[in-house]
Amino acid sequence: MSVLKTSNLTKKFGKVTVLNGVDIEVNKGEVFGFIGPNGAGKSTTIRILLGILKASEGEAKIFGMDVWKDAVEIHKRIAYVPGDVNLWPNLTGGEVIDLFVKLRGTNNKSRREELIKKFHLDPSKKCRTYSKGNRQKVALIAAFSSDADLYILDEPTSGLDPLMERVFQECVMEVKREGKSILLSSHILSEVEKLCDKVAIIRQGQVIETGTLNELRHLTRTNLLVETKEALSSLHEVKGVHHIEKKGQTYSFQVDSVELDNVMKYVSQFGIVKLESAPPTLEDLFMRHYEGAVKTSNTGAGGAL
Repeated sequence: MSVLKTSNLTKKFGKVTVLNGVDIEVNKGEVFGFIGPNGAGKSTTIRILLGILKASEGEAKIFGMDVWKDAVEIHKRIAYVPGDVNLWPNLTGGEVIDLFVKLRGTNNKSRREELIKKFHLDPSKKCRTYSKGNRQKVALIAAFSSDADLYILDEPTSGLDPLMERVFQECVMEVKREGKSILLSSHILSEVEKLCDKVAIIRQGQVIETGTLNELRHLTRTNLLVETKEALSSLHEVKGVHHIEKKGQTYSFQVDSVELDNVMKYVSQFGIVKLESAPPTLEDLFMRHYEGAVKTSNTGAGGAL
């Protein structure tokens, strides 16, 4: 069952096209990873979903409702965490959490206390004294204390240390088990790989690949480390082999998954002494899509993407 769906979502700022026909779909009980480098269009997409920006073309629906026309109704059932949280400087962290939770019409004090303890937050301090990481904690505690049906998280672990990142991951898996849906925008690939059921990769305003992690791994390369008795003289000529590095009789390289069988048959002729294989990661896939991409910024849109 679809909770969030965009069709041909397009956004232009003047003559600059920031989003170009973005199609994503998040189902009930699913963690959906939305990944790409800074400036790819992730935050612009999220601002449209939140009803902050109006799309130039296409449509976006959450719970079957139009994100622009029905924004007020939609916001009653969603929780949002931005990557850079700004809080009221004279309120304490605890007061801000209470305010956000009450705005959503829920008041689960035991959940609030449990999360404050988990995230090691001192709720009695004024927000102006908080570091970036502590401001993120306030937003995350407020979001996970509320009884939302959809969590929209835009670079939510920005500023958190690795221990707190793990607590965040536990919170995501907990709400997922409750049948809630999560849209997680991130450029931290290991985070996405641990949490997400499906992934969409966005580059320069276009979704260039989407699917489950297993589906996408078919497109990635396997990392091999091979030591042979004889030199692999023509390895660079073998189809599907990339990024060869040689130290003595030890070779490290990447192989397109579809060519793995042929490459192993070739290598075995030279007498394999040692063989190590590492499965393809989301990072491999990500880098493969960005290899050779022109590193240009979308002039005129600046840091608003």
